[in-house]
Amino acid sequence: MSELVVEAPVVAVTVYPDRARVTRRGRITVPGGDQVVYVEPLPLLLEEDSVRVSGRGPATVLGVDVATRYHAQTPDDAVAELRRAQRAAQDEIAALTDANDVQVQLETFLAQLAKRAGGSFARTLASGDPGAELGGFTESLAGRLSAVRATRRELTVQRREVEERLAAVGRRLAALKEKKGPDRHAAAVSLALESEAEVEIELSYVVPGASWTSTYDVRLKGDRLTLSWYGLITQYTGEDWPECDLTLSTARPTVTAKVPELDAWYLDRAHPHPPMPVAAAAAPQYSGTVTPQSAFAESLQRADFVDLDATVEQGVTAATYTPPRPVAVPADGATHRATIAAIELDADLDYITAPVRSTDVHLRATVVNSSVHTLPAGKAAVFHEADFVGSAALPLWAPGEDVELALGLDDRIRVERKLVRRDATKATLGSTRRRQVEYETTIENHTPRTARITVLDQFPVARDHEITVKRLTADPEPAETTDLGVVTWKLDLEPDAETTVKLAFRVDTGKSVELTGWRE
Repeated sequence: MSELVVEAPVVAVTVYPDRARVTRRGRITVPGGDQVVYVEPLPLLLEEDSVRVSGRGPATVLGVDVATRYHAQTPDDAVAELRRAQRAAQDEIAALTDANDVQVQLETFLAQLAKRAGGSFARTLASGDPGAELGGFTESLAGRLSAVRATRRELTVQRREVEERLAAVGRRLAALKEKKGPDRHAAAVSLALESEAEVEIELSYVVPGASWTSTYDVRLKGDRLTLSWYGLITQYTGEDWPECDLTLSTARPTVTAKVPELDAWYLDRAHPHPPMPVAAAAAPQYSGTVTPQSAFAESLQRADFVDLDATVEQGVTAATYTPPRPVAVPADGATHRATIAAIELDADLDYITAPVRSTDVHLRATVVNSSVHTLPAGKAAVFHEADFVGSAALPLWAPGEDVELALGLDDRIRVERKLVRRDATKATLGSTRRRQVEYETTIENHTPRTARITVLDQFPVARDHEITVKRLTADPEPAETTDLGVVTWKLDLEPDAETTVKLAFRVDTGKSVELTGWRE
């Protein structure tokens, strides 16, 4: 009696930050009585404790077991096709090698023939009767040698092309390394039926080797900021996911969930340990398991989709997002992008510069997350209108929380800082040494609107009791001065206007103190 194997393709996938739940569904006609229906092939990486079965029809599920099925060849069609292409290319290279060997032997034979005939030709020429046969034979031999060498060059080109094709197949097989093995898991579903009937079996299981992360496009237009949220999906579970019901979840499921408990915290006298023998110390010990996930963690190849919002379902502790169109995700470790949401936000814009370090002026936006989404941390590409200006890192961003975003440099705000005064005195008997400096920073606004600009400057902080630092001038009055010497001005500058801020300070040192850290 043949086995009952149901064809159950993947119909739904829920991707979590570090794993995925896969659902397969298929229909099969089952005879009456107690029967076992196999659902295969399933990936070897699946977590066996996570397998669940349900269905529809006049049948009772008695149980489900997971077993390993051994195959002579891989059951995956894509890998099997690549294997066939690999073998065909190897056979073609072998045939080209044989053909080249034949041409080499023919070239050697012709060369030896010309050498042996050389003596006869010389005697014929010496007799004064070369004959018409000599010229014809020479031309024929030269033509054959030229043809042999041309054939060898052509075979070399053909072999190079086949080797390049073979290398490409090898690279694709390496990317599908989790699917190359011929063995697969199978779920043995035990059913009880009163009579023959058609049933629908639905099987779900959890697999590691799958994940999704967030990435963003931040586009500034006027005072409005559009944040496009994308999910980057990566998987190398050993099975391809076709276009199906794909959802992205922020939940972090665990197979063995346990509420954390604290053990007692003991303090004790430190006891010296005896020295470890050299031989034992030289043998490193390793524990734990190594997963292949990190091999594809930086793969950032993107596939653009239609810019539509995903369907959102908010749970108690997590949310799930269904992309607006089906997404196929092969098990090749490549990254596939799905649109989750496009969010319009109000941006409070200002500028910040620290000319003591650099005269660059940074555009900054303070943005409140007015959406219902808790945005995971991720990398953001920043655009002004259609121009890419740089990248920024978004932190975890909850609804109602405000975040400062760096939106790149703005060359329309010009800053210049210069030293306008420097005084220094030498120490005399019983006196101190004194340094006094004054800086002026000029800020110009060449934007078409009023600019709010934060200017940062600083004076040094003494770390010795014989060094005294005194701020002399700060004009205009700073908005803030910290204990670490950071001075902050907050300015409102009209279009085509300029202003100047001044900072002066004095440093007194003892006669015997050699000052370090001073800069101008």
